[in-house]
Amino acid sequence: MAAIAFLAGFVQGLSGFGSALVAMPLLLQFLPARLATPFCILMGLVITSMLSLDLKQHLDWKKIGPIFLGCLPGIALGTYFLKTVDNSVIKKLLGLILISYSLFQLTVHVKPKKLSWVWGIIAGFLTGTIGAAFSAGGPPTIIYTSLNDWNKDEIKATLSGFFLLTGILIAIAHAAAGITTKEVLILFATGLLPVIIGTKLGSRAYSYLSHRSYLKLIYSLLLVMGLLLEFQ
Repeated sequence: MAAIAFLAGFVQGLSGFGSALVAMPLLLQFLPARLATPFCILMGLVITSMLSLDLKQHLDWKKIGPIFLGCLPGIALGTYFLKTVDNSVIKKLLGLILISYSLFQLTVHVKPKKLSWVWGIIAGFLTGTIGAAFSAGGPPTIIYTSLNDWNKDEIKATLSGFFLLTGILIAIAHAAAGITTKEVLILFATGLLPVIIGTKLGSRAYSYLSHRSYLKLIYSLLLVMGLLLEFQ
């Protein structure tokens, strides 16, 4: 558990996202989903809190606001889909989109643009919908931030701030529903120091990345996410 927490912290400390991408497949080898999911959410709260604090000078709530507002109705729609729609089809489609988009961005240099806040609301809505339907909501927001003409610190700060807000909402919902049990808190205590160390080291490595290298890292992780959605 400690090693997984460290690795999750390092990946998100480096990229601004991806802790669940690393942790969940590994945690499910040892834990049932009812323990792994809230444990992963609590780790994510620690990571995003640390990153938001480190990048506080780059946090711009005008950037985060549209994504967060769009996310709220998306969560409601995603919950409906979870109950009524075969989400395996949606998951495969999302995987195919991510693979195609990532390969395109890795092979063709697209000049970033100043996107309208409307696109932020759309990205947030898709994030909420996909996240609530099958816990893979990050890509629309990641794509939106990477397409903007923001520097790497602004991208990472926006992702960290957004995921911090949504993580708080999910953690509150888990606590209210009795999902965050004593057993989960014991696991969290075990992983707390390793996830802090991993996040610190990941952030240190991030400081050596150029803007272009950082974008390549983002697209590479999105490609991995797409492959996991397509073939798991």
